[in-house]
Amino acid sequence: MTAAGLAGAALAMALAVPATARGEAPTGVPTASPGESAKGPSKGWQLTATGTDARFRGLAAVSRSVAWAAGSKGTVLRTTDGGKSWRNVSPAGAAELEFRDVEAFDARRAVVLAIGEGEASRVFRTEDGGATWTESFRNTDPRAFYDCMTFFDPRHGLAMSDPVDGRYRILSTRDGGRSWQVLPNDGMPAALPGEAGFAASGQCLVSSGPKDVWLATGGGATGRVLHSADRGLTWSVTDTTIPAGEGAKGVFGLAFRDRTHGIAVGGDYRKDQASPKAAAVTGDAGRTWTAAAAGPPAYRSGVAWLPHTRSAALAVGPTGTDLSTDGGRTWRTVDTDSYDTVDCTHDGACWASGEQGRIARATLR
Repeated sequence: MTAAGLAGAALAMALAVPATARGEAPTGVPTASPGESAKGPSKGWQLTATGTDARFRGLAAVSRSVAWAAGSKGTVLRTTDGGKSWRNVSPAGAAELEFRDVEAFDARRAVVLAIGEGEASRVFRTEDGGATWTESFRNTDPRAFYDCMTFFDPRHGLAMSDPVDGRYRILSTRDGGRSWQVLPNDGMPAALPGEAGFAASGQCLVSSGPKDVWLATGGGATGRVLHSADRGLTWSVTDTTIPAGEGAKGVFGLAFRDRTHGIAVGGDYRKDQASPKAAAVTGDAGRTWTAAAAGPPAYRSGVAWLPHTRSAALAVGPTGTDLSTDGGRTWRTVDTDSYDTVDCTHDGACWASGEQGRIARATLR
C-alpha cells in the first residue's frame, strides 16, 4: 500500500476506533451546540462550537483548516482554523432563504445555492471570504425548484432543478458562478411521474474530472441516476437498486472517486420507515448499479470517499455514520450522532454537518 493509501486507512481507523481504545484521552467531548447536550467520545468525529442552531445541509471542505457550511435561516459559516472558530459570513438580507449547497474553491471564493419554488431559488457568490456577496442568479420560473450544485473546476459548474415540462433543468456557469445560463434540454431523458431530486445534502448533483456529472433522483417508480459526460448537454439514465416509489424514498447522495467508481446512498427519510438497500455501488460510471451486500442500517443522505484510498468511504444520516473499507460493498456503523452531509479533503480530513448547528471534523494524527 502506498503512503497515501496508508494515510487514508489511518483516517478510517480513527473514525472506527474510540479514542480511549487508542490509549488517548477522549477527543470527542464537544462544546454543545445551542439546544443540545454535549456527548461522549464520538469515535473520530470532534464537534466544533458554531454558535448557531441552523441546520447545515450544505458543506464544502477545502482543507484541514478551511471549510464552509450553508444552511437554514440564510446562514453561511466559514472556518480557517480547523473549526476552532467559525465566522458568520451570511449574505445580507438572506435570513428568509434556505441554503442547501455550497461549493468553495479556497478560503475566499465560494458559491452558495438557496432552494425553493420560484424566486426562492438563488445563487450567491463571494470572492472575499464572505465579507460581501453578489447575487448571480435568481430563478424567475415558478415551475422550477433548484436542489443542488457542482463545479468541475473553479470556472465551470452546474446547478439542477426538479423537472420542468417533464425534464430536469440544468443551469450552467463558465465564469465561476458570476453568470448562469439554462442549458437546452434536448439531451435530457424524460423524468418519471413524481420524480425529483432531494436537496438533503448538496450531493444530488456531483462531478468528477473535467466533464462527468451525475444526478440522483427519487420519488418516482425507481431510484435513478443520470450521467452526463459532456458537462450536462446530453444524459443517460439508469435504475439503481435503492428503492423509491414514494415521495420520501430514493437516491439522496452520490460520491465518485473518479469517473467510473461511485457510491449512491438514500432510502426513506421518514423516521418511522425502514430503509433496506440504502446503498449501491458502480464501477462503470453509473451504467449499472449493485446493491451493497451489507448496507447502512437506515436512511443515509450524504456520502464521501476518504482521501487517498480506493476503498474507504463514509455515509451519514440522522441516525449515524457508517464506514466502508471495501468500496461501498459493506458498511458498519461507527457513530450514532446525527449528520446530513459529509465531505473529505486531500490533506487528510473529513468534515460532517447537520441539525442544531452541528459541524464536526476528523483528521489524521
